[in-house]
Amino acid sequence: MRAERFSWHPGVAEELRALVPGGASVAADVEQIVGSVRTGGDAALRELVRRFDGYDGELRVPVGDPPTGELRAGLEVAITNVRAVAEAGVHGDHAVQLPQGHTVLLRELPVRRAAIYVPGGRNPYPSTVVMGVVAAQAAGVEEVVVCAPGAHPVILATCALLGVTEVYAVGGAHAVAALAYGTESIARVDVIAGPGNLYVQEAKRQCSADVGIDGFAGPSDVLVITTRGSDPHVASLDLAAQAEHGPGTIVVAASDDPALLDAIDFEPGEAVCALVDLPDMEAGLELANAFAPEHLELIGPAAEALAPRVRSAGTVFVGAAGGTAFGDYVAGSNHCLPTGGAARFASGLGARHFRRRMSEVRIGDAAAALADAGAPIAEAEGFAVHARSMRERENARP
Repeated sequence: MRAERFSWHPGVAEELRALVPGGASVAADVEQIVGSVRTGGDAALRELVRRFDGYDGELRVPVGDPPTGELRAGLEVAITNVRAVAEAGVHGDHAVQLPQGHTVLLRELPVRRAAIYVPGGRNPYPSTVVMGVVAAQAAGVEEVVVCAPGAHPVILATCALLGVTEVYAVGGAHAVAALAYGTESIARVDVIAGPGNLYVQEAKRQCSADVGIDGFAGPSDVLVITTRGSDPHVASLDLAAQAEHGPGTIVVAASDDPALLDAIDFEPGEAVCALVDLPDMEAGLELANAFAPEHLELIGPAAEALAPRVRSAGTVFVGAAGGTAFGDYVAGSNHCLPTGGAARFASGLGARHFRRRMSEVRIGDAAAALADAGAPIAEAEGFAVHARSMRERENARP
């Protein structure tokens, strides 16, 4: 096993992140692609699909029949569990009665139309269809669209199982541009969610002023904190599983038992592997919150006891019985998670990414009291008409 070994110190999280070099910028290329689709519509999009996706058929493809056998059974478990967790994140309207006598109603509403981007590549990712589509459906989104380069039959079958009928065989930055701005064939959406390569993520960034996005998904990472008495095979297996994501992935094991770290053994492939010697589990907690991993595993009683105090992680897996692979497929938690340390401020994909909050204000008889309070503030800011607008409503009736 190829691994760098570190002794814990307050800055070790930054050293771990530095093991993975930053990717080359594709901003200029993506800007050209997005601009081409935004102004050229279907004609530009079709040319880009032929060039980058190697596809020369209709942009919208039929979904066909749902899957059968063990795949269908597994997907149905995933759909049920992901839907239950996603629906738990949806909140209803809430009225707030203020001391002056007026009411502010906080209304939570789904966006009307959302798109789930499902990456192409060597293999299909039906699990990503489940994670994205179910979260949007749980949020109450009226129209859910899937973009999947290659339109693999397993992807189309999973869409059919979920009741999604609008699927486009389009990928890359040009797919994001088409979804953000619309073309003759693809109506624009309100939110785009889902993972993808550097071009897809850069396109989401460039279009984020015009369309909602879930965040920027970079290479995967996992931090396994394991303590004395734990089985090193379990940690090795979960590190190896995450290493399957390939180049740019970083997998880290940390323990207060040097012998346990010595016993960790797996082939990381193209992933970066690191081991961290901890003086105690308090240092492990500090490492977890500073590293802010996409996936955090806590194995062994002392490590598992840290779970309630973890502040920064995409998903926390507690105990030797569970691992990141369950979260990727059937646990119910979402596998679209913040990467690169973004778990300090970002959340995993959920229903709330497809909902927005709107205030409905009814001032009524509170106008006079609120004008007395608000007008002096407006005048101090130089907005005299704002002040008049409040004061001249003091005697208005609801």
